[in-house]
Amino acid sequence: MRLLTSDVAAVIRSFGQDSATIVGHDWGGMVAWNFAFSYPQMVDQLVVMNLPHPNGMLRELTINEQQRANSGYAQRFQEGSPSDPDIFFGGPMMPQTLAGWVQDPAARQRYVEAFAQSDFDAMLAYYKRNYPPLPEYSETPPPVSSAVPQLNVPLLVLHGLEDTALHSDGLNNTWDWNDASTTIVAVPGAGHFVQQDAADQVTETLRWWLGAQR
Repeated sequence: MRLLTSDVAAVIRSFGQDSATIVGHDWGGMVAWNFAFSYPQMVDQLVVMNLPHPNGMLRELTINEQQRANSGYAQRFQEGSPSDPDIFFGGPMMPQTLAGWVQDPAARQRYVEAFAQSDFDAMLAYYKRNYPPLPEYSETPPPVSSAVPQLNVPLLVLHGLEDTALHSDGLNNTWDWNDASTTIVAVPGAGHFVQQDAADQVTETLRWWLGAQR
């Protein structure tokens, strides 16, 4: 993660800028959260789609049986290989299956084309290196980690409520971990790829929210 966040900083500096609005989805969301933790002075606004704050994610992995079940795929990714015939939700890992969650046919085809150029071992390496191990189940939420800095940045979180991997309960208390304004938009009917499933709503929300920060 240290290398991924330093790449973001390098991109911003390559444009001759000192800071930027950071937008990320899923693993990009994890990079976005961690970039804000590590380079707060370089973040003007932060937008995260379908990836709860790390504190919320760890809490739900501990106390929420549904989230623990939903994250079973990630544990499989940490232990397995792309060549395993059941590695991807009981099936093979291939461009078509990886893009299966995208509802819009045209967008799905673009994902298939991109995945066809990708390294599946590298994809699984993200999970092996960065995904948290499944904690022991407890009915008591874990204490907030002192290793996760408190944020102070205008924050927008968008979450498709039909996401079968990341439970929306992870959004609870996000406002406690950010001292600046926090806006959470839950999108019914949209799944994990909220930016495709509810493209117009996401675009209009982004335009409104970014305009309100000026």
